[in-house]
Amino acid sequence: MHSFLSDDGERLFVAVAGSGPPLIMLHEWAADHSVWQPLVERLSARFKVYYWDARGHGGHPCQGREPPTIQRMGRDLALMIDHFGLGRPAVVGHSMGALTTWEFAQQFGSGGIGRLCIIDQSPRLMTGEGWDLGIYGDFSADHSREFSHHLRRDFAETVLQLIAHGRNLRARRLYEQNSLGFQRLREKLTRLDPVPLITCWESLVVRDYRALQASIRIPVLLIFGAESNYYGTRTGEYLRDLLFDARLRVYEAADHSPYLAQRDRFVADLTAFLDE
Repeated sequence: MHSFLSDDGERLFVAVAGSGPPLIMLHEWAADHSVWQPLVERLSARFKVYYWDARGHGGHPCQGREPPTIQRMGRDLALMIDHFGLGRPAVVGHSMGALTTWEFAQQFGSGGIGRLCIIDQSPRLMTGEGWDLGIYGDFSADHSREFSHHLRRDFAETVLQLIAHGRNLRARRLYEQNSLGFQRLREKLTRLDPVPLITCWESLVVRDYRALQASIRIPVLLIFGAESNYYGTRTGEYLRDLLFDARLRVYEAADHSPYLAQRDRFVADLTAFLDE
């Protein structure tokens, strides 16, 4: 792991592997850099891969003057690109990682990125006012406030229920059966400090990046799971139609993490996209 100091004193940890053109990979909320590990060995044969623990994630205590909000993470991304001298890197963002790239583009423009891969993420999480492409297709402001309340009462179980009580019926069955996968994730979530993660969640759930999409003038690859826990094909189609230069790939039988459900296909799709 490498590390660098952000401009507010926060130390950010970044794993680096391989050689070649720079590729940044940004993980989802309440996770860390290790989620990319199954893919890094193959990708690092072609690219120099940078994959961080986002501020407030990875078990690193927060030491900076600013809290771990999505706005702050957008600035952290800019500082990381500058620290490593990456020029205009390709960026892959999954879930919160996608929101981080959009926040970066909101603050600095999309010109600092060469190519962008967005994995299974809506530009607005909350629903309402004619917008049904957020979480579950039905995640109102009231629902969001209730969810934050439950996070403070039992963080680990509330996160598991967010995964299980959505659009993916298999996830619901596995949760009800208390499968080994859910047991392991529960153990991992229980070890985390929930305070910075809740702060982060409450910053990203209110953001709205719909108007931003038309200004993103770089090639974009959209990867969506047909059985995503939260979104769906319509969300991917919405983004494809808004973006200047986008192609959409829908992975059948894949959940919110299609890059893990179909690893070989994802590596092939991403490599082909970056080689264009």
